[in-house]
Amino acid sequence: MAVDAATGEIQVRRVIVAHDCGLVINPDGLRNQIEGNVVQGVSRALKEEVQFDERGVTSIFWEQNSFHPTPPYSVVRFNDVPAIDVILIDRPEEPAWGAGEPSIGIIPAAVGNAVFAATGTRIRTLPMTPDRVLDAMRTR
Repeated sequence: MAVDAATGEIQVRRVIVAHDCGLVINPDGLRNQIEGNVVQGVSRALKEEVQFDERGVTSIFWEQNSFHPTPPYSVVRFNDVPAIDVILIDRPEEPAWGAGEPSIGIIPAAVGNAVFAATGTRIRTLPMTPDRVLDAMRTR
């Protein structure tokens, strides 16, 4: 993970996930599920934010196009996806507990802790946009 002190941009370079869900029945499918959750978790931590005003949701354009070169609701792109290492803890003596999406919930906290380790600054509002990082670094 890296934080550019000049721009406030956070770059998540690598994520390692150890996952225990009892008996692993389909390791490839489980890895795919976890990898997808990591990507979505990084996206939520760094980019995704629904904007509101007094009338309701204002972030109605999610894609870049000629009318909206900078969409108000952004997601990570392929060049933002970190290297992801998945360690499966297979416990064949246990039942299959199911995998679901548990890894998505921990990613923002892990990114926040990595930002703190890199900068000494806690970011407590998601997404951790460059502006929020710079503001937090200025006020610490």
